[in-house]
Amino acid sequence: MPDERPFGGPSRARVACGAASFTVLVSLCALAIDTSTAAATHTRTRATGGTCLVPGRGKPLDRIWRPNILSAIGYQRGRQGDIAFAVRTAGAFYGYRPNHQEWSASVLKAMLLVAYLDRPSVAGRALTTYDKSLLYPMITRSDNNAANTLDLLIGDGGLQALAARVGMTHFVAVQPIWGESEITVQDQTKFFLHIDSYIVPRHRAYAMHLLASVVPSQRWGIGEVAPRGWKLYFKGGWGSGTGLIDNQVALLSRGCARVSIAVLTMYDGSHAYGKQTLKVIFEKLLRRLPTDPHTRYR
Repeated sequence: MPDERPFGGPSRARVACGAASFTVLVSLCALAIDTSTAAATHTRTRATGGTCLVPGRGKPLDRIWRPNILSAIGYQRGRQGDIAFAVRTAGAFYGYRPNHQEWSASVLKAMLLVAYLDRPSVAGRALTTYDKSLLYPMITRSDNNAANTLDLLIGDGGLQALAARVGMTHFVAVQPIWGESEITVQDQTKFFLHIDSYIVPRHRAYAMHLLASVVPSQRWGIGEVAPRGWKLYFKGGWGSGTGLIDNQVALLSRGCARVSIAVLTMYDGSHAYGKQTLKVIFEKLLRRLPTDPHTRYR
């Protein structure tokens, strides 16, 4: 059953962007580039063989494109809900409320996937039919029964260990209701930008295949607006279709070029409303990302 887990339990306070002065302050902060992250990433890129040039453009992505963050901020001001979003490339980070914590819902399943494949009992052997019977439905159709089983096997310790490897600073694993684990767009874009690097080589291709194979009925939001010519790997989460939560985190890749992007929302009012919010924010953020009109994959 896809994403039908209830999100009950103790209530948690959420900070909304209500006051105009607070919104302006957040808007200004949202435009700041995370230069420490950028420097570290640039250093890593040089160490592995030079600067990445966007195929067909011959230039680094950060020299020819940046997300339309102001347009997305302007749009969200008129939308219901508690919203945060961010974009990360090899050289820059852009975030609106980047460290604001939201419940993960099924976005957590991408972390469950990677954490499970990294377990010592799994990393060094071929995947069994049983392994795939859990991983495939959990990612491609957001099956909660599979996630329940994997969450019990991995535990909070396994998820927190993965968060530490990635360098997440605001992740909080929660049991027994794993969908109430707390995530931020800053942490999730850091994870997704190089998500394959956290997967052991033996299982990397299979895991990325799953993240590229989400079923059509769940390919809303980023799945509707991903630019042509970019391969899309993503996971979404939603609160049983109630509008309590509508989240998506994604990696877009084109040759060596990469963009990770996340939009988290709560209290949307309805699932349809939340999906529309995500679609438009993704569309605005990704506007003018270099595309290849001759390719069809997303």
